[in-house]
Amino acid sequence: MDLSSLLGEAGTIDPGRIASAVGEVFQSQGGVNGLTEKLRAGGLGGAVDSWISTGSNQPADPQQVAAALGPETVQQVAAKSGLSIEMVLPLLAAALPMIIDHLTPGGNLPKEGGVGGMDDIGDLIGSVLGAGGPLGGLFGKQ
Repeated sequence: MDLSSLLGEAGTIDPGRIASAVGEVFQSQGGVNGLTEKLRAGGLGGAVDSWISTGSNQPADPQQVAAALGPETVQQVAAKSGLSIEMVLPLLAAALPMIIDHLTPGGNLPKEGGVGGMDDIGDLIGSVLGAGGPLGGLFGKQ
């Protein structure tokens, strides 16, 4: 999918649907702990550790995120969000570091897997999609 196709689809993005889809991924993977373990096992260990720590977050490559999550999970997020996989992958790569960072205050994983703070996913997704976020140039208001 080329840039013009992504821009053409930008008007169809519903942050609420995306937040719901991402929230379901966290739930299905066992919360923050389960998802971070899956991402680590998928080769994103250093990046995941930076998202949990109190320092700056390392970026994630969309294809690495896809490989770590697996095609079934990526397809589920795409289907539930109403977006194509080509749009979901850069969104996940931008949003997961922010979400995991937010859900691990002080550099600590939440107890019992933790899904506390999941209500804030919509706001975090909105900041990723907004004009000031990492994908603002593609998906934000022009």
